[in-house]
Amino acid sequence: MGRRAVDTRKYNKIGTRRMFGRILIVFFLVTAATVILVGRILYLNKNKGTAYEKKALSQQSYRSNEINYKRGDIIDRNGNKLAVSRKVYDLVLDPVLILTKNTKGKEAFVEPTGAALKKVFGISESKFQNILKKNSGIQYYVMKKYKGLSKDRVKEFEEMAEEDDLIKGVTFDERYERYYPYATAASKVIGFCSKENIGIWGIENQYNDQLSGENGRRYGYFDSNLDLVETVKEPVNGNCIVSTIDVNVQGILERRMKEFQERIGSLNMGCIIMNPQNGEIYAMSSYPEYDLNDPWELSVVYSEKEIKKMTEKEKSVALNQIWRNFCISDAFEPGSTFKPITVAACLDEGVTNPKRGYVCDGFQQVAEHKIKCTGYAKGGHGTINICQALMESCNDVMMQLGAKLGRTKFVDYNNDFGFGQKTGIDLPGEASGGVFTKDTMHSVELATSSFGQGQTVTMIQLAAAFSAVINGGNYYEPHIVKEINSDTGALVSSKDNSLVRKVITESTSDKIRTYLQKTVEEGTANPAAVPGYKIGGKTGTAEKHPVGRGNYLLSFAGFTPIEHPEVVIYVVVDEPHVKDQAHSIYATEFSSQVMKEILPLLGLYQSDDVKKKDKTKATDIKIPSTKEVPKGGFSDEEYKVAEEEDD
Repeated sequence: MGRRAVDTRKYNKIGTRRMFGRILIVFFLVTAATVILVGRILYLNKNKGTAYEKKALSQQSYRSNEINYKRGDIIDRNGNKLAVSRKVYDLVLDPVLILTKNTKGKEAFVEPTGAALKKVFGISESKFQNILKKNSGIQYYVMKKYKGLSKDRVKEFEEMAEEDDLIKGVTFDERYERYYPYATAASKVIGFCSKENIGIWGIENQYNDQLSGENGRRYGYFDSNLDLVETVKEPVNGNCIVSTIDVNVQGILERRMKEFQERIGSLNMGCIIMNPQNGEIYAMSSYPEYDLNDPWELSVVYSEKEIKKMTEKEKSVALNQIWRNFCISDAFEPGSTFKPITVAACLDEGVTNPKRGYVCDGFQQVAEHKIKCTGYAKGGHGTINICQALMESCNDVMMQLGAKLGRTKFVDYNNDFGFGQKTGIDLPGEASGGVFTKDTMHSVELATSSFGQGQTVTMIQLAAAFSAVINGGNYYEPHIVKEINSDTGALVSSKDNSLVRKVITESTSDKIRTYLQKTVEEGTANPAAVPGYKIGGKTGTAEKHPVGRGNYLLSFAGFTPIEHPEVVIYVVVDEPHVKDQAHSIYATEFSSQVMKEILPLLGLYQSDDVKKKDKTKATDIKIPSTKEVPKGGFSDEEYKVAEEEDD
């Protein structure tokens, strides 16, 4: 029995009707949902729209702006500004805005903006167009060659922009820039800052935390009432550093050093001027000074040809040498400026006295070494006392004194006077020098150290120790900062000028001052005299290693007034550019020239009484006959006894 035929057309019509019905249902559902949603939106907008708008706006935060703090000033003791932070402006372009077309499709801002930039800042039209072309999609483009602009130039441009609405897309970023009004003055003391406002070298580095502040911030937002609220967190500015430097004294010192270098020249040269009664530094300079406003400039020392030959590493080394402060960072054998310390120690210990005589026959035989005196060529200085020994700078007598004092006491006094250790001066880069210990000092080392050879010191160590010798025996920590104030002028902290330690007695110090006055008036330091002033001091002529090449480090340590010293000067001339270097006159004459100019500035004036020459001579001091003094001073046996007593 065959299958019955099926009418497919009937089923197709039924399926089509069902599908259409389903689509219609979906359409009505979607339409209904849309109507309900739109109705809900309209309802919310009408009844609660403001509330939701406020809520949304209140949650919106706006781009905040950082407010730069002002780095603290550095001023001298009289309030003169040595380092300041001045407000400057960096030119910024918005190429996107400048190239924006108006309703007519024209770039209406380009021409007037370019013309204004050319008139005020000298930016050529071609350069301006080139910047826009290369940075068309950028909204923030800093003109590197137009950074650090003054307020006057910015104001001139802004006034033009106010008058012409077509000048667009130019803004000025405000920031602080470090500036040094005196440029080179005390450059190695003050130091400078990096682009990140971090102190490099000198006070800028040592007191960076005090000079630094904290940036503030300005930002705004809408509150729940749709009111724009602007909040400002004010920046905290850095503190002001009040230095001990007197910029006028510093200026005289630097001028004299420059004149010396141009006239004679030397490998190194340094000078410290300080108050021996409290350790304050009035002036400190080591040649050459450099421009703090352009510290990366090598031409202060090197020629253009030399600079071109340098590698980047060599340039870095050269810059560090320029920035280096010779007065605190370099150690050397002090020579005869150390002798007052040897004499002071011996007087304080009672191993000598003003009346005792010593025979100088021109040398001392110590162990296997024949150590010569400055008077060797003429057969020695003869019989002299300790005052005359300082006046004539006699090595022989110093060796005898050192042997009598003994190495234990010698090392103890070395330590008390601050040698072999950092003074603690508030500047970075201080060296400690090198001295002998009780274990490393033997007869030869004791002999040479007694007259300033064999051990090394820094300028600041010698200046501080010399101050203690002549100020009554009080050792003060040398320092470069007097106090720290807030940016509003309130005192934050001040330097404690209290005594660090007592080194020698007042009586011993009195004697040394008298001896050093005679040394200037009648001895080797006579060129250091200043008309109208009583000056005391000691010269130094230290032969440098390797011995025999004729290279010397010359120095002079001086002070005034004699009765109550208020100023100490210490000058070092390292390898003067002359054929015969072994003459301390290069240091003494320099000291005289500087002291003559600076003393009135420090409140010390010439006295008519001083102009009348003192008739008293060191030779008037009674000394024993040569029969009472062993020929040649102390023998080898006495050196050995001194060593044995120390063991």
